[in-house]
Amino acid sequence: MSELNHTHQKYDNFVLAVEFENQYQSKLDLMRFCTVDDSLVGTPGMKKKINRYSATDGTEVLTIGKGNTKNIETKLTQEEYEIELLQNRFPYYDEEAMQDPNVITTGLNHMAVDMFNTANKKAMAEFQKATAKVEVEKFDFDAFVDGSALFPENEQEDMAIFGLVHPKDKAEIRKNLKDDLKYVEDYARAGYIGHVAGVPLYNSNHATQGTVILATKEAVKYFVKKGTEIEQERSSANERLTTVYSRKYGIFAFVDDTKAVKLEKKSTSVSG
Repeated sequence: MSELNHTHQKYDNFVLAVEFENQYQSKLDLMRFCTVDDSLVGTPGMKKKINRYSATDGTEVLTIGKGNTKNIETKLTQEEYEIELLQNRFPYYDEEAMQDPNVITTGLNHMAVDMFNTANKKAMAEFQKATAKVEVEKFDFDAFVDGSALFPENEQEDMAIFGLVHPKDKAEIRKNLKDDLKYVEDYARAGYIGHVAGVPLYNSNHATQGTVILATKEAVKYFVKKGTEIEQERSSANERLTTVYSRKYGIFAFVDDTKAVKLEKKSTSVSG
């Protein structure tokens, strides 16, 4: 018989108290903060060209009889992305399933959780590509107003602009904002902190401490092949080994630089 191809920790005694560890790195699902396009076709390694739009600043303080000396001008940058395959696998022997079924339950559940965690990391990495930035002394009401003012259109009434906050910045934000931070019951979802200046704030472990991302769903697009593939392989009937694969094809792309703004604490940019 060949060597075992994996090692699962399992319970060998007769009395078992089941406890499942929280395996989510962040309960906040960043997919709902992206525009999803499920029409992707192709295979891993194929290229997809993404047009990214940005705009120059052009607001000036004018005196009587004077006009603007510069324009707001849009720019187009084309970036090439590679279609990625996210895949994980979970092997188990029949004897393991018989001895401790919770090993199998935990492993199969974590396949979906790990795919969720990986996708969230990739989505946040694209939001972090925002180039529009406001340096602030602290995350207070003025900071969020100044950040929102950089968006080309005011969509706050429709809750189009949202904020992504690191957990270690959450306490400071609550202290600084006090009564300016409003809690709306209709938005009582995972990670929801409250509203400030019309912007709903959400807590995510994938955010960067000292930086708050303000964005709309148009900033990041998720090009994905519809559905998640699950494949089960009985690779060795003789050794009673089953392997389950989970896979998803897609690309996260930062597509519109006019729809994302960073609020950065000055101390973080200096300390490096």
